[in-house]
Amino acid sequence: MKFAGIIAEYNPFHAGHAWQLARARALGAQRVAVALSCGLTQRGSLPLLPEPVRVRAALEAGADLVFALPAPFACAGAEAFARAGVRLLAAAGCDTLIFGAETPDPALLLEAARLLLSEEYRAALKIQLAGPARNFAAARQAAVESLRPGTGLADLLDRPNNNLAVEYCKAILEQGAALEILPLPRQGADHGAETPGPVYASASALRNLWARQSPEVLAPYIPAEALALYREAHAQGLDTDPRAESLAVLSRLRARAGLPGGFSGVRGLSEGLEHRLTEAIRTATTLEGLWDQLTTVRYPRARMRRLCTDAALSYGGPGTAAGWLAFPELPPYLHLLGGRREALPLLKNAALPAGHSLARLARVNAACGEMAAAQAAAADLGALCRRAPGPMGLAWTQPPLLL
Repeated sequence: MKFAGIIAEYNPFHAGHAWQLARARALGAQRVAVALSCGLTQRGSLPLLPEPVRVRAALEAGADLVFALPAPFACAGAEAFARAGVRLLAAAGCDTLIFGAETPDPALLLEAARLLLSEEYRAALKIQLAGPARNFAAARQAAVESLRPGTGLADLLDRPNNNLAVEYCKAILEQGAALEILPLPRQGADHGAETPGPVYASASALRNLWARQSPEVLAPYIPAEALALYREAHAQGLDTDPRAESLAVLSRLRARAGLPGGFSGVRGLSEGLEHRLTEAIRTATTLEGLWDQLTTVRYPRARMRRLCTDAALSYGGPGTAAGWLAFPELPPYLHLLGGRREALPLLKNAALPAGHSLARLARVNAACGEMAAAQAAAADLGALCRRAPGPMGLAWTQPPLLL
């Protein structure tokens, strides 16, 4: 292993992330690249802090290069999130993908990935979805158990980081990426846990602590360097204001609901969800209330959060109609957010157009232009929802952070 890659949100950066970067070095990585969720998060919300703060936290903890995982993929389910991250790190020239998992067994994770890519699995899943399965996750586990009973593969898919790990493996196999996998044992609190553990805390728990109190209460769970960055960002009003985010997203959704066609163009729609969203938005007065109305056993909260964000940003599905933002299925470029100067020569061998200027990358071809426009839309929403709101267009002019 010479050039390791990590796919992460760093929202906010915490001790678990620092441990992962340190382990990459200890296990022999000479360079480490991070594909960082940019503009949005997988939970369907804005990052707590803007990219420059999050990028500096990653670099000061040991990353060499930080690339943007564009907003449409950052705010996506595990499969699309993983496929985009693998695409970026493989294109950057990484030889190893490092990630956390509750079951850090490479052979078992790859076995599960191969099964989920097989025709026999697709046939079994179809049967389960047509039967009594409560939702997709339950149908997938039942399908796997029916094909490999007693092997533990179905149980493997019952944990959030294992699920993402299997999606990373699937993406590597599908893309033929020259990436070895190096799963590390998940440290501390589970992904998405709302309360912190004794040593490590999830990003969700840290966001909750920040919202209820201040950055100071994060001190036991984040590196000292990151805490200094967060104090400064908070003093400048750069953290996201949840109330502003709620009002901004709801206002966009209400405006969209009144247009011809309503939500029919948003990506990820199925089973009449556009009608469900239209009805819910008529009475919802907060984002939390809107998610409450939309969430059911069949429609998980995370999916509904992402649906609302996609609709607010006009992210359209394949063959999207006019008035919706179209973008390619995989990132078409490597957008450098920050790095160490001595690592920059690695970009000469990149398999995708690479650079630090989003404006220049947008001019490479039509796919790059579409991707950049979708990224800029998320950045504009994020700038509006800071405690000290910022102007539009920052994504086009943001310089890279070079150490």
